Formats: sequence, structure tokens, C-alpha cells
Amino acid sequence: MKAHTAALRKNGGGWRRCLMTSRPQLVLALLACAAVGMLSRAAYLQLFHKDFLQDQGSDRYMRVLEVPALRGMIVDRHGDPLAVSSPVDSVWADPGTVLEHRQRLPALARLLGLDSAELLARLEENRTRQFLYLRKQMEPDAASRVMALGVPGVHLERGYRRFYPTAEVMSHLLGFTDIDDRGQEGLELAYDQVLRGTPGAKRVLKDRYNRIVEDVESISQPQSGQTLTLSIDRRIQYLAYKALKEAVLEHRASAGTALVLDVTSGEILAMVNQPAGNPNNREQRQGQLLRNRAVTDVFEPGSTFKPFVVALGLEAGTIRPNTPIDTRPGFMPVGRNTVRDIHNYGLLDVTRVITKSSNVGVAKIALALPPERLWDLYRRLGVGSRTALGFAGEQAGFLSHHKGWGAFEYATHSFGYGLSVTAVQLAQAYMVLATDGVRRPLTLLKREAPPAEEMRVLSPQTARQVRTMMETVVSREGTALKAAVPGYRVAGKTGTARKIIAGRYSSDHHMAVFAGMAPASQPRLVMVIMIDDPQGEAYYGGLVAAPVFSQVMAGALRLLNVNPDGQLAGTLELAASPKVKP
Repeated sequence: MKAHTAALRKNGGGWRRCLMTSRPQLVLALLACAAVGMLSRAAYLQLFHKDFLQDQGSDRYMRVLEVPALRGMIVDRHGDPLAVSSPVDSVWADPGTVLEHRQRLPALARLLGLDSAELLARLEENRTRQFLYLRKQMEPDAASRVMALGVPGVHLERGYRRFYPTAEVMSHLLGFTDIDDRGQEGLELAYDQVLRGTPGAKRVLKDRYNRIVEDVESISQPQSGQTLTLSIDRRIQYLAYKALKEAVLEHRASAGTALVLDVTSGEILAMVNQPAGNPNNREQRQGQLLRNRAVTDVFEPGSTFKPFVVALGLEAGTIRPNTPIDTRPGFMPVGRNTVRDIHNYGLLDVTRVITKSSNVGVAKIALALPPERLWDLYRRLGVGSRTALGFAGEQAGFLSHHKGWGAFEYATHSFGYGLSVTAVQLAQAYMVLATDGVRRPLTLLKREAPPAEEMRVLSPQTARQVRTMMETVVSREGTALKAAVPGYRVAGKTGTARKIIAGRYSSDHHMAVFAGMAPASQPRLVMVIMIDDPQGEAYYGGLVAAPVFSQVMAGALRLLNVNPDGQLAGTLELAASPKVKP
């Protein structure tokens, strides 16, 4: 038994010695088999599945990038640029790669216009990311100087930035775009889809540092945005801007608006506001500087609506231009309230009710008619309805239903209180008088022909009669001699409305307005000037707004080569109408 056990031990030791001797050879054999297998697999893939390998490599290093589209230009009616997109470069980085060369950060920060410590903190905070914007929209020359530093991990991305050559002159109208060139306000927002265009796409090859090493192919070409041609005449816009700014500063007013319309087409030739900001300067992109007050701010039109009440009376046949109206003794009780004039004008004919802007006279004309007639006229003039110009934030104004009017409310509506309009709505209403009674839709885009959609609001005869009566306003007897334009007949009306402060009409805060047209014999232009809260003794529309009208209208008529029609000469049937004796 012992001998058998000893033999087994002897044999077992031999196996162990044998295994220990052959183990290295076994490992080498296994490694050789693995190497042969891998080489065979590589050869097999290279010979029979070459496309598979290329696809796998491409999936790791091939990328599809968006190619930005050039935003469409905005130009005035003559093709002069108002908004253009210029190429810019945005500097981006792979934070981890840049941090490996942090000794070069001070030079990089200096060219980027950043604080070195701030740049380091941003990179550290985003260390795990592969993409971080360091500076957006740099001028190409400045961006090229950044790249000349040769800092690993720093790259450029081409884009576009909006530039406005006219700066604050067009700011309220055009609006602006954001850092990604998308419209934010004004026409840039209203027509963003038209202007934006369609980005393209390309396939590129990038290295492990995320750098583009090869443009492989173009997938689709970018489609530039369309050019937007406005109805605005840049020359008239500048005239209006300059005159309005001077008036607002001179009278220490809080704001102002000026509009110029082409009667023949309904095109807006100028739309300016004060105060104004420069959209090229991001710090001036503030609401109070860039709000388009012509469409967002509403006000009570005051006496500028009196001509429409007279037109209503003429249409109804209750009055004629020479019908006498007794305004004595300068006030009139209506219910529990009283309608007052500034002076006792005595006995006036209808024409001089407009000339003197008599509240009592126009209220008597209105009260002789059903209130629904006046309400319907105001509604057809556009009060309470947006003008569909496409501006975000455009207001509709306010016109309550006539069923809610008492006698006094009816009277106040006749001289422009109790309702509200925007400057654009007021200009559109006055265009009805200028077009012989037709309401045309307004536009900020250039029209090649007059609009087909028109609404008859007044008869041609009534519109012409009211225009002739309004000429007397721009005379020594009227309230707006300062609106006169040498060589041209001007028809218009002043308005000086009290503003509501803390729920009550203030005696110290006013809205000074003048609305008019020229040449009065065959109007070509309608203009509205609104000065908000002028300070000092000169706060009336005839003293504050009318001079702006005169200055801008004179320049605009010359620029458009409109023939003069001579001075006021007591035209049409008014010349033959008997004078009313007080």
C-alpha cells in the first residue's frame, strides 16, 4: 500500500513538472492564435467589408452642419437700404483643450475683450463640455486676430449680424433682431418668416479636437430671405424725424409722433416717433425708446374729430356750410353737465364753427341727429378697429356703443372725448376727407397700383365741402395759421385734448395734435402730428404741432414735385355763401 502511494506521488510530481514546463508555450500558443484571428478578421474586413469600415469611421468623425442663410434686406421705396446683414464670426472653444494651455489665456482674453479671470472661470465651469461660445458676432478682422494666436481648442463660426444704416430715424418702424438674427420688434418681427430665409446644410469631417478638416459635400444650399420693399420714403422720413425731434425738445414734451400718407395709394411715406433709440446699440434697445407710438399709444382726438360731425350733418341735410349756429353765451347745459367754449363766439355759421373750433357749435350739430348715426360714422372711419399693418402690439382704440351714451356723452363724443384712437387711425380717418369720401387700407409696403378694396364713407360733395371749410383753420381767423405752406392751400384741424391723470382730466397735461392735408384742391399728402404733454404756455395744437406740419409738408411736397395750387381764396360755394351777422 505504501509502495503504491509513493508511486502516485512520484507520478503526480511528474505531471506538475510537465505542466510547469509547458505553460509558457501554451500562453504563447494562445496569443498566436488570437493574433492570427485578428489579422484574419482585419484582412477579411479589408477585402470584403471595406465600406463597413469607412461607414464606422465616418460615423465617428463625419458631421452635418447648418449653413446660415442671409437675412433679406429691408429697403425704402427707392431701393435705399434700411436694414442689411453683414458677415460676422463667433468665437467658440473646447474648454478642456483650451485649459491645457491656460498660460495663453491672458492674450486670448484681451483680444476677446474679456477679463482674464472671468474667461478662466467660464472655461473651468464648462470643462466637461466640448462647445462653448466665448464671444458672439465679432467683426471678421477682429476674429482673425484671435485665430492668429493659434490657441488649441479655439475655433470660429460664421454668421450674420443686422445693421441699420439710418439708426434711430427708422428704429420704431424697423425694430431689431436678436443675437441669432431673428426678428424681435417692428417690421423685423412682423415679416420675420419672409426675411429669415432657409438655412442650408453641409457634411464635414472633423478631427478629435472637433476641428473641421474637410468639407465633404454640400447637402443643400442656403436660401436667402426675400427683400422687403417698404412704402417709406427715406428722405421724407428724415424730414419728419428732424422736425419732430426739434419740437419735442423745444416744448419739453414727453413724446411725439408724425405720420405722412400718400392719398393716392394709401402708402405710409413716413412714420417717426420720439424719443428714439439706436438699434445698432444693444444698450438702447429699450421699450420707451423703440416703442412705435403711432400704433401702440391711444389718445382722445379732441377737436380733430369735429370736421366729421359737420360732415355727418351735411350728409343728413340738417346743415349747410352757411347755416347759422348760435353759440352764445359760450356754454350750453346738457343734462347735469355743461359744454363750454374757450370764448363766447356768438353767432357762427357752420364753416366758422370749424374755424373757431367751437365745442358748443359742434355739439348742437350732433345733438340734432340720432347718436347711432355718429357712432356708425366713427366706426366706418376705423375707430375701434386695428389698421392691419401687422405690428405686434397695435391698438384698436376705443369706441363704446351708442346705446350706452347719455346726452352729455353724446355731446362729448362730437368733439373728440370719450373715444380713443392711435395716430395711424387718425391719419386714416383724415384720408377719407382727402380721397373725396373713400376709405383706403393703409400699407407699409410699396404698392404698384391703388388698392382694390375701398369703402365709401362720405359722398364726394360732402368731403370736398368739409375740406374747404377746414382751409379756414389755416388762416388768420383760424387756430392753425402756423400750419400754412407757402404756395399751397392747406386744409386741417387742430386738437388740444386734456390728458387723464389719476382718473381725472388734468388742466396741466395735454395732447397737442394737428391733422391736415395738401394741396387742399386735390390732396396728395395727409399728415398727423401728435405732441404728448408739451410744457409751458404754448401747449395748443396750433402752436406746438402745426409748425411741424408746415415744415415737413413743405419739404415733402417739393420732394414729390407736387404742383402748387395757390393760396387760400375762399373757394367753391363758400365764396358765394352769405355771411352770418352776429
